[in-house]
Amino acid sequence: MSIRPVKKLIRAKPTIEGAGVHLRRAFGFGSTSDTDPFLLLDDFRNDNPDEYLAGFPWHPHRGIETITYVLAGTVQHGDSMGNSGEIAAGDVQWMTAGRGIIHQEMPKGDVQGRMHGFQLWANLPSSLKMTAPHYQEVKSGQIPEVVEDDGTRVRVVCGTFWGATGPVDGIAAEPIYLDVYVPPGVRRPLPMDTRRNAFAYVFEGAASFCNASEPFDVPTEGVGWLDTSPPSEADNRSLILFDAGDEITLETRDEGVRFLLVSGKPLKEPVAWYGPIVMNTNEQLRQAFEELENGTFLG
Repeated sequence: MSIRPVKKLIRAKPTIEGAGVHLRRAFGFGSTSDTDPFLLLDDFRNDNPDEYLAGFPWHPHRGIETITYVLAGTVQHGDSMGNSGEIAAGDVQWMTAGRGIIHQEMPKGDVQGRMHGFQLWANLPSSLKMTAPHYQEVKSGQIPEVVEDDGTRVRVVCGTFWGATGPVDGIAAEPIYLDVYVPPGVRRPLPMDTRRNAFAYVFEGAASFCNASEPFDVPTEGVGWLDTSPPSEADNRSLILFDAGDEITLETRDEGVRFLLVSGKPLKEPVAWYGPIVMNTNEQLRQAFEELENGTFLG
């Protein structure tokens, strides 16, 4: 087995989206080569309703898929096709925007005011950019969970892992989307297809993600070598980008760790991207915004 080295450790950065939703962006609106076929990952965990209730009013998408995973609270949604519904704790919504959709997403906290979850954007290949839009909505109880002897638990949202297959299917990049918990004091290898780009996003606890037998040794993005000590652990709101290999290995100490582990086959196609529209050429991008202006976007 070849253990994947850690390529980068990145801290999610504060940003404001929608009508004033405060969130943390792990990656997005930059180079896509390290995360291809994934474009953006937002962490919208927040305990202050004033910072999320304005939500994401009506807005368009084309050329991508959006994956929303809720941990606490609910997200109410509606779209231009007349669909509406609610995603609750533990649920997943996988929306294929395809040739175009206009929708809204309105977060609502739980009784404690918590609105916790993530949204991931996956690119569509050029052959499917203009496919018909559709949804896959998965309730928490439909997501299989695998438990190992050492207490490691993996919820399999999409793809096949340790013999369990997630309920989301028919996705172009054949992604694997996992919610992983590793208890304290455990060294845990996790298999990974060498043909895939992969990242982990820590949202509880901490762990060392290892280069072979040693903790990784990379500085946090944006900080020079001379003015910091390289971190030995990835903790809450840390994104880990992996290099090539067929296994990742992590080690926990006094506390466990919970993280998203996501991988997909890179599309290796040109990306022309502005806001919620992702195409392959600037001409396609201009056409999409012209259609929005003249009212033919949904035609």
